[in-house]
Amino acid sequence: MNTDMSTTDLSAVGAGFSDLALGSQAVFRAALQALSHPGRIVDLPHDAEVPQHGHAASAALLLALLDPDCRLWLSPSLAGSDAAAWLRFHSGCTLVDDPAQAQFAWIASSDEAPAFDRFAQGTDVAPEQSTTCVVDVPSLSDGEDEEGWTLRGPGIRTHTRLCVDGLPPALAQRLVAPRAAQHAAFPRGVDLFLATQYQIVGLPRTTQIELEA
Repeated sequence: MNTDMSTTDLSAVGAGFSDLALGSQAVFRAALQALSHPGRIVDLPHDAEVPQHGHAASAALLLALLDPDCRLWLSPSLAGSDAAAWLRFHSGCTLVDDPAQAQFAWIASSDEAPAFDRFAQGTDVAPEQSTTCVVDVPSLSDGEDEEGWTLRGPGIRTHTRLCVDGLPPALAQRLVAPRAAQHAAFPRGVDLFLATQYQIVGLPRTTQIELEA
């Protein structure tokens, strides 16, 4: 996957953060809060002119995390959209076809995601070399009064609930299924962010997820 910026209409690419440093710092703080408190729904305000395809919170999160040394994998509907050109232009990141080569991945909720063990898992010596996956989801709620996911692990006092509405069952299973194997392989594993248009939830590799029927 290689977006050629010479063939991209740059006048159609929306602006990034109005203040790159302050915008990135604010989004990065929200990302740290989400990972420090797995399952907590965190607002992600920003002023970037995000692409039409993909969720706004996902785009802003990746804009803050990516730089020219980063490799990004995009799911099919995002790879052929303005999202690819927008991130490539503003971050200078490299787009890759192989999930195993990606440091970051963005998956649209309507796309079929690859098995998460196809992404880089890191090593025992360098667990940070794994892929961080950002997954668009239709909606998020605390799930206390409805069926959803039960989360346990570091950063959670006993357990917490999360409801991810509208996610295709196959994608939900792919998000949950690798967790048992990841715990056995720790410190290797994939970290996740779930994102609506305006909010994110962090699910680090240490978080155990039980998916209710």
